[in-house]
Amino acid sequence: MTLSYILRRPYKGIIWIAAWAGFLLLFSCATVPITERRAIHLVSDEEMTALSFQEYTKVIQQSKLSHNPAEVSMVKNVGVRIARATEDLLKEKGMAEDVRNYKWEFNLIDDPKTVNAWCMPGGKVAVYTGILLVAKDETGLAVVMGHEIAHAVAKHGNERMSQGLLAQLGGVALSVALSTQPAATTDLFLSAYGLGTQVGVLLPYSRVHETEADKIGLALMARAGYDPREAVPFWKRMNEKGGSRPPEFLSTHPAPETRIREIEAYLPEAMKYYRGK
Repeated sequence: MTLSYILRRPYKGIIWIAAWAGFLLLFSCATVPITERRAIHLVSDEEMTALSFQEYTKVIQQSKLSHNPAEVSMVKNVGVRIARATEDLLKEKGMAEDVRNYKWEFNLIDDPKTVNAWCMPGGKVAVYTGILLVAKDETGLAVVMGHEIAHAVAKHGNERMSQGLLAQLGGVALSVALSTQPAATTDLFLSAYGLGTQVGVLLPYSRVHETEADKIGLALMARAGYDPREAVPFWKRMNEKGGSRPPEFLSTHPAPETRIREIEAYLPEAMKYYRGK
C-alpha cells in the first residue's frame, strides 16, 4: 500500500496502519527474565548488539578512563561476578540464548561529578567515578551494576527503541531506519540507554523499567554473593545525594520513597538467590 493511496483513502489508511501495528505487537513480544512481563521487541539482538558495540567504542574513546588500580579492579571484579551470575541464572531459566553473544566489558570513567553507570546490550558496562562515593564498597557497587546489567538483560533498550520506531518512524525495520534516517535512529538508540536527549513519548515506560531493573538487579547481585539487603541503604544514600527532584509523575525514575518501599517488599524473594548468607 503506497503513501498516496493512504492519503486518498485516509480511513482505509488508518485501518491498515492499525492492522500493521497489531501484527507487530502480536509477533514481536518477548518475556522479561524473572518478572515474566511481556514486552515488544522489534529489533533483533544481533542488530542491538552491533549498535551497542559501535556506540560503546565511541564513548570509551571520548572519555577519560580511570587509572586508579584499586577502583578499576573493584569495578571489574564486581562486574565479572554479576556477569557470571547472570549467565548462570538465565541458563537455569532456559534463556541462555539471550546472552550468547555477550562480550562483557567493564570500564571506569574518571568523572567525579557524574553519579551514573549504564550497561548496553552485549554486556558493555560503564561506571563513572562519581557514583563510587555513594556506593562506598563492593556491595554498594553491586547494587548499581546489578541494576544496570538488569536493564540490558531485560532488553529495556530494545523495548524503548521499538517504541521509538513505532512512534516516530512508523515501525520500519531498523536497517531501513538506519539507511533512511541514520541520525534520528542513532538518537533513538542513545536515548534508549539514557545517553542522549530523552524522548517524551517514552517517559512513562521508563519508570516501569526502573522498577523492573531494581527487582532483577537484586536477584543478580544476590546470586553473585552480594547481600541484596544493602540496596536499601544504598538508595537512601542516593536519595540524600540527589537533592530536589521533580514530582514522580514527571520523572523517569520512581520517587525515592516508592523505590525503597518496593525494594523492601521484594527482598524476601531476592534473598532466595543469596548464597552468601
